[in-house]
Amino acid sequence: MPSIEAVEAALSLAEKDSSKVLGLTLGEQRINTPGQFVPKADAQREPQLSFNVSFGKYIVISTDIDAPFPSFGVLGPILHWIQPGYEPSNDITATGEAILKTSAPFVANYIGPAPPPGSSPHRYVFLLYEQPDGFDGKKFAPKNGNPLGNWQRMRFDLDAFTREAKLGPVLAANYFRSN
Repeated sequence: MPSIEAVEAALSLAEKDSSKVLGLTLGEQRINTPGQFVPKADAQREPQLSFNVSFGKYIVISTDIDAPFPSFGVLGPILHWIQPGYEPSNDITATGEAILKTSAPFVANYIGPAPPPGSSPHRYVFLLYEQPDGFDGKKFAPKNGNPLGNWQRMRFDLDAFTREAKLGPVLAANYFRSN
């Protein structure tokens, strides 16, 4: 089973140190506190990201660590998004963080929450890493910019991906709960 230890460690870091909380805005709703509840209808579009940085290039990875049910996670974690090429913009949030923007092609297109009927809320985790020099997203992405299929998303091995992509430690993390 793919390890979620890195995810749990990142969530713990964000919950203990507010400077490590990745800014997430879903429509009009800003996730100020890790673990806030967001109705799944409100989280179907890519979130706006922000963080307290002034330069650099970043990559975000999002997973559902509770699939298909929080008490029975045999399919998890499920990959929800890998997006490289984020850079701080001149746009600043009300809390003073730079809004991160990208025009790079995705590695794995964003998919919103979709827990099965009857499930309790799932945790949708967002991890921000510094993007290494020479990162080639095409190496990891489906051909021709196609969306990533559901099968390739199940049991996502974050540890293996971070090793192969040569990502360093998690810089910031956040998550919301939804069902």
